[in-house]
Amino acid sequence: MAVRTANVIARVEPEIKEKAEKILKGMGIPSSVAINMFYRQIITDNGLPFQPSKNVSAPKAISGMSREEFDARMTEGLRQADDGEVSSVDDVRKRIMGELRGLV
Repeated sequence: MAVRTANVIARVEPEIKEKAEKILKGMGIPSSVAINMFYRQIITDNGLPFQPSKNVSAPKAISGMSREEFDARMTEGLRQADDGEVSSVDDVRKRIMGELRGLV
């Protein structure tokens, strides 16, 4: 008897999809198999296989950072820029405003 399948249609940000698929490819796992594994784990756990949380901290002013923390953030920003992990000003503004609304 042939195994029946169903389609899953989901909207995913292109860069997230690309990064995830690159990792999965390196593991030798097709996306469809990874999604199937995720769904099976939801069934096994009777819920998500991880604890969703909202770990959003309020943005810090430079005056509230140590020199080491500031330097670490700047180093990470340069790394992201060098790796092409960039966003438009409008996208960043929307994300920050969304995070701030969630804190109120």
